Amino acid sequence: MEDQSCRSVEIDGNSTSNSELDSYDHNSPWALDIGGTLIKLVYFSRKDSSLESVGNSVQVEEVGLVTGSKKYPILDGKLHFAKFQTSKINECLDFIESKLLHGSCCSHQEVSDKKKLLIKATGGGAYKYADLFKEKFGIRLDKEDEMDSLVAGANFLLKAVPCEAFTYMEGRKDFVQIDASDLFPYLLVSIGSGVSMIKVDGDGKFERVSGTSLGGGTLLGMGMLLTNCQSFDEFLELSHKGDNRNIDMLVRDIYGVTGYSKLGLSATTIASSFGKVSFDNKVLKDYKKEDLARSLLRMISNNVAQIAYLNAGHGQLKRIIFGGFFTRGHEYIMETISDGVQYWSKGKAKAMFLRHEGFLGALGAFKSYEKHGLGSLMGHHLTEQSPVASPR
Repeated sequence: MEDQSCRSVEIDGNSTSNSELDSYDHNSPWALDIGGTLIKLVYFSRKDSSLESVGNSVQVEEVGLVTGSKKYPILDGKLHFAKFQTSKINECLDFIESKLLHGSCCSHQEVSDKKKLLIKATGGGAYKYADLFKEKFGIRLDKEDEMDSLVAGANFLLKAVPCEAFTYMEGRKDFVQIDASDLFPYLLVSIGSGVSMIKVDGDGKFERVSGTSLGGGTLLGMGMLLTNCQSFDEFLELSHKGDNRNIDMLVRDIYGVTGYSKLGLSATTIASSFGKVSFDNKVLKDYKKEDLARSLLRMISNNVAQIAYLNAGHGQLKRIIFGGFFTRGHEYIMETISDGVQYWSKGKAKAMFLRHEGFLGALGAFKSYEKHGLGSLMGHHLTEQSPVASPR
């Protein structure tokens, strides 16, 4: 039963208007996760800023900044989230400039008698685009390890944000309350351009146990080739209208409508992704783009679910938590992953998802200000705006 005390948060940090810029706290910290496909940005604003009432974000009631032995007053405010395609990085730079974030950070470093801003960043792009940020804003990207950041971000959300984790089965979203003392160990499945499977044993204690190159980057790349979609969101919208049964070979296509009951395979089980294409004697233009998108989405999702379950079973992990910007609250992806985990575990395990799934790395980088003594984010209590959202 879904806990009615939970609050739902829509993530869309790109909605702040120019009229609100003057009240933005220019000493507020921010951090980046620059991946191969997407850039994720997390930034903080004070509660007394007009930004507090705008956009979709997580409200942070008690946030303190600590530098050395000097403790600053408690700051009430919010964490805001924004995302951009890495291939369109200039849109991210324009956003940073429009919000005047480039003049804001938690640390300065003396370099050649000049102060340079240090901004926490993670992901491969923190290296690839370091010179770009330096040339554009005079900012030095202080790089944090990608896996460290992912785990730190996930742990922070699971411990500090009420109703962060949820399951999704048969069109129903159920929030899961996890006791922080019983959180570990768990398997964190980070689905980005590729996929990493991380066994998390505690704060700062983790091991990457497996992964696959077939992830969000594969889905978008093949999706663009097959359907001419220009973005991940466009692809997901297209897939919603498709029917993978026109593309995939099902068990019933081989054994008939009774399926293969001896092995527990129903007639509707996918025997071969894209299998029908091999004997249809058609060319690409003969297939509906919607069907191709649906089949591709299901293939990648099923593969991730099976590998995740196998790793969780091998490590005897009781929780499988999926993160990254792959699911995006898309019901069909969550349903497919959940069905896969349930099928392979024979109902003993459930897939769990995170409402702020795509910002784990950025949040972890944001939290690293604390690790280096540059600032301490104390999320003693977080509350959310807006009522519980029913499954879309």
